[in-house]
Parts: sequence; C-alpha cells; structure tokens
Amino acid sequence: MNQLRQQLNFLREIDRLKSVIRQSPLLDQSRKENSAEHSWHLAMYALLLRDHAMGVIDVERVIKMLLIHDIVEVDVGDTPIHSGASSQDQALLETQAAARLFGLLPEPQSSELLALWHEFEDAMTEDAKFAKAVDRVQPLLVNVHTGGGTWTENGVSLEQVLQRYGPVIARGSPALWQVCEQLAREHFAAQKSAI
Repeated sequence: MNQLRQQLNFLREIDRLKSVIRQSPLLDQSRKENSAEHSWHLAMYALLLRDHAMGVIDVERVIKMLLIHDIVEVDVGDTPIHSGASSQDQALLETQAAARLFGLLPEPQSSELLALWHEFEDAMTEDAKFAKAVDRVQPLLVNVHTGGGTWTENGVSLEQVLQRYGPVIARGSPALWQVCEQLAREHFAAQKSAI
C-alpha cells in the first residue's frame, strides 16, 4: 500500500505541470499552451514520425522520455529557448528538481525515470537524439503556423533559428530538419517581403 500511495502522490504532484504556461501559443492562438499539453503533443509526434528518426529507435522509450522530460518544470517553470538564461544554472536547477520529483516514486520506478530523464538531457542515445529533435520540431512548427509567434515577440532571426533548432533536429532526424528548414526559410522570406 505504501508503494501505491507514493505513486499516487507523484501523480498528484505532477498535476502541477498543467499550470506551467509556455511561451508557445496553441495554433488557434486562443491561449498559450501548458507544459503537460506540450509533452502529450510531443509523444504524438514521436508516435507518428518515428520512421523519420536518424537511427534505430525504441518508440516506447522515446514516448516515455517525452512524457517525463518537462516534469522538472513543476519546480523550475519553463525556460524558453530564446530567454538567454544561463544554461548551467538552469541545468543545476532542473537536476535538483528531477531528483526531488522522481524521488517521490518508489524504487525501481524512481531510478528508472530519473535515468530516462538524464538520458534525454544528455542526448547521446538514438532514442534521446530523436526525442530532443521532436522537442525542437514542435515549437518551430508552432512559430511557422502562427505567423512568427514567439520568434516575432523576441526578435528572433532566421540565422538564430537555423543555429538553435537545426543541429538538434538534424542530429535526430535529417528528414525532419530538411522540411523544418524549408518552412522556416519560407516564413522569414514571407516576413521580409511583407515589409
């Protein structure tokens, strides 16, 4: 019974992820998405786009990574890619949050999910590379399909998009990067011609 209570306590704690508001809007632009919605959407991306991974992946592991990768935001909030925050400081805060949150679970689940979270962060395995790629694809597409979204709000240039998104997406899926790069270039060309 203690194990079950620990699991239920963890599930109650991560409900707070629904309250972490991201910068990215929904495609209909009615509101900003929350981190729980983002994680669910990424799991769907992985499920549907798995054939485009650079290497051989275990899609179930990738989906697990994507469902847990932002749980740390329960403690530290969302840090947008364009925020300019110190990556070292952010990594330390997220590591502490991961230890606390996954530590709420009984063993072996605690160690298993913490190891999976670290694997995602390190992005050395084929599963993690693809998960990281998908995590960059979704906000890129949101920006393209909302007329610039957070790129416009933050004055992001095409060169910044290519530098920040390109290597991570291409490492996990060259095919996805080829399409995303084309969409980004088309978006910025349209923005330039509209001026």
